[in-house]
Amino acid sequence: MIAREDGRLVVSGHLTIATVPELFEAGLQHLTSEDLLVDLSRVEAVDSAAVSMLLGWLRAAQRSQHTLRVAGLPEDLLSLAHLYGVAELLPQQSA
Repeated sequence: MIAREDGRLVVSGHLTIATVPELFEAGLQHLTSEDLLVDLSRVEAVDSAAVSMLLGWLRAAQRSQHTLRVAGLPEDLLSLAHLYGVAELLPQQSA
């Protein structure tokens, strides 16, 4: 699920192959119009689709000349990104 809270895009639940396509499209609606902080602290489970979603959101933001930052990046997601050799490509983390 994606919700706007206090100027952030809050993602919660599972980021898996079953949920990412819908979440990806919902996130794109926000990414092309403004700089954005995505809060992933409420994410409960991830698989490789979550890494793909974040990289896709980052590309969309860059194409629109906006900045995408993340907060609360789950360790599982970061571990997958390292495994695939793309951790350095993930959006900048915010405190």
